[in-house]
Amino acid sequence: MKIAFLCKRKYMSKDVILDKYARLYEIPNQLALLGHDVECFCLSYQSHDDGTWDESNHSKKLKWHSKSYTNWKKLSIWNYPFYLLNLLRENKPDVIIGASDMPHIIIGAWLAKKLDIPFVVDLYDNFEAYGQAQIPLIKILFHRALNQAQVITTTSQTLAVKIQTEHPNVKNIFAMPSVINQNIFKVGNKSEARKFLSLPLNTPLIGTAGGLTKMKSIHDLFDAWEIIKKENPQSYLVLAGPTEPATPLPDDDNVIYLGLLTHQDVATLFQALDVGVMCIPDDEFGRYCFPQKAYEMLACNLNVISSAIGDMVYLLEDDQLFTNSEELAIKSLEKLNHLKNHNIDVPTWRSSINKLNKELHLFFT
Repeated sequence: MKIAFLCKRKYMSKDVILDKYARLYEIPNQLALLGHDVECFCLSYQSHDDGTWDESNHSKKLKWHSKSYTNWKKLSIWNYPFYLLNLLRENKPDVIIGASDMPHIIIGAWLAKKLDIPFVVDLYDNFEAYGQAQIPLIKILFHRALNQAQVITTTSQTLAVKIQTEHPNVKNIFAMPSVINQNIFKVGNKSEARKFLSLPLNTPLIGTAGGLTKMKSIHDLFDAWEIIKKENPQSYLVLAGPTEPATPLPDDDNVIYLGLLTHQDVATLFQALDVGVMCIPDDEFGRYCFPQKAYEMLACNLNVISSAIGDMVYLLEDDQLFTNSEELAIKSLEKLNHLKNHNIDVPTWRSSINKLNKELHLFFT
């Protein structure tokens, strides 16, 4: 099957093409490895170079194209759908997959209608919580595009239920959570990980990596720390990720801030900790997301505690969930005293994409 995949070029501060990063890379890559002829078209909102990158080899057919509109050329970005239409008319696909944001899903639906071919949507977040949703008319066009889809995949079960409720005529909607690179996130030696990051070797460590901001509800962890340090004064709080002036880190000798870490070093941090914490906001974003951090921590065999929000309620057990900072503190202290592995399976990209592949074969062949 010939598949056209549409997405933005930059995703979570990574270059989808050159960094071969996460969901927007793995969906087309895994479909290509399953035998499909996949051609990807990326629109850069930044200043990436235009070009074509052909990854085809004996095991797959996968080609990437990138287009950007910089400086005065930004005025012609409205021509991008017609640019794609001309390309796809020359090499007509069997199906179009629109992903990454509202504009690409709207464009994908328009192209599929023009070419009279099936349309698939991938939602890696609740895009209505994004700033793009404030653009006049875009939400109307977005929901029309979703209504046109034959298949919709979502990052979480909660988002799948939301879309099923809003678009009952789309019969094939299912969750396909983002998974992780298990060559990076894996069980490691705790002592070696602590030495590598210059962390205390023989003391309890609790921590997290990611946005240390109010928007990410990090105050739950900071408030819980005030309780934890009194009950367990030997423990340390280890933090990594971007900060903001409005949400200062705890001013404490037992708080270690590692700054911004590489993907590899985040895995090392998770190997070093005793307890990993995920704070998820109870808002239109948090309720429908599936934090990759959950699988990253679990793959490193880390004891995880998370906000009882969204899909984490289905993934984790009761003793791993909190609803407020006091409960987070109590459960963190319990885990520091009685470390317990929950043996939750972490899926691979191949197993996740196999379900989408079956849907494509079922409905489009």
